[in-house]
This record gives sequence, structure tokens and C-alpha cells, in this order.
Amino acid sequence: MLLVEDDHRVAEALQPALARQGMAVRWVGSGRAALDNLADVDVVLLDLGLPDLDGLEVCRRIRVVSDVPVIVVSARGEVDDRILGLHSGADDYLVKPYDVGELVARVHAVSRRRRAVDAEPVGPVRVGDVEVQLERHEVTVAGAAVVLSRKEFQVLAILAAARGAVCSRERIIAEVWGKTWPGANRTLDVHVATLRTKLGRPQLVQTVRGVGYRLALD
Repeated sequence: MLLVEDDHRVAEALQPALARQGMAVRWVGSGRAALDNLADVDVVLLDLGLPDLDGLEVCRRIRVVSDVPVIVVSARGEVDDRILGLHSGADDYLVKPYDVGELVARVHAVSRRRRAVDAEPVGPVRVGDVEVQLERHEVTVAGAAVVLSRKEFQVLAILAAARGAVCSRERIIAEVWGKTWPGANRTLDVHVATLRTKLGRPQLVQTVRGVGYRLALD
């Protein structure tokens, strides 16, 4: 991830917060530096108030040479500002101040959209006799359909798409609920417990202590 932010205090606070979500962050403080550091970047977080080039111009120049997802992160919050940002090629626009959980959710969302454009159609994830159809939002166990709530399926889909990798609690909460709150962890635990019960496979969703959850693909 490339963080384009001229405010050292903001960047120094944001880098460790994103690192805790498993995101490797490269930080630059100017528009020209951003244009010089696009190689091997999967998402750009772009502030508009840069010292050398206006952020909208940076976004337009990025679009000339790359289709990397760009999220504008700016204090400019008027509707016209957001429209200009999107017309300049941004994939999303987040107004400061913002919740880090919401930022993480938007990063994952634009990454998913980009993968959906680039990748072949997503096939089902199978674990034993459990099959998760990510595109069709369907789950079967031993061939029988299992009815899940929207958020239960979203939790399962995140784990299934990770193909056995650990998904942090913070990431799941941010993607499914779009925010965090004091009882968020307990709410996630309840949804996971309900998933285990409905699927009838309590060992399918494994708890990784101190981190989050994963599917027991192996």
C-alpha cells in the first residue's frame, strides 16, 4: 500500500494502525514521490493537500499509467469535492476525520472489486462436505442448503475467500459492519458460534487466539 500524506503526525499514527491489520505501508509526502513509487503497489491512499501537486492532479496522472485502486483521504468533504475526486479517477473518497476500521473496510472493498475485474470467475470453496458458493451467496452441507443471515454469510465468505489464511477480528468487523464499537468482538463471536451451529461442523471455523478466525481447509 502507498500512503501519500504530507502531515507527518497523521502518517506516523496511521502506519502502525494499518500494519496491525497486516498491511505493508510505504509512505511518501509529495505528489511527485507518489508518481515515482507506484511499482508493486496494490492500493494508494491519497491526501489531496500535497505541497507540490494538487492531489486531484496526482490522481489523474496515476490513471494515465496505472489502474491501481486509489482511495482519496481528505479533509475536503463537500459533495463537489467528492465528485471531483471520483471524476479524477479515484475508486473511493473518505473524508477526514475517519474511523480506521472504516478505512480498512474500504481498502478491502476496492481490492475485492479490482480482483473481481482481473480474476477468473470465483469457484466454490469446499471443505469436506461443506461448499460455499461465493458468487451465488449459497452454502450447502452434504448437498443440503443452509440458510444464513446476510452478516453470517458475509463472515463465512471472508473466511472462505481467504482460503485458510487467518482473518483478523478487526478486518472481519470492519468489512461486515463497516465500523467498530465496544461490543463488536462479542457480536462477531456470536455470529461465529451461530455459523458453527447452523453448519453442524463446529471444527470448520477455527479460532486463532489473539488474532481472529480461519477455515480449517487442511
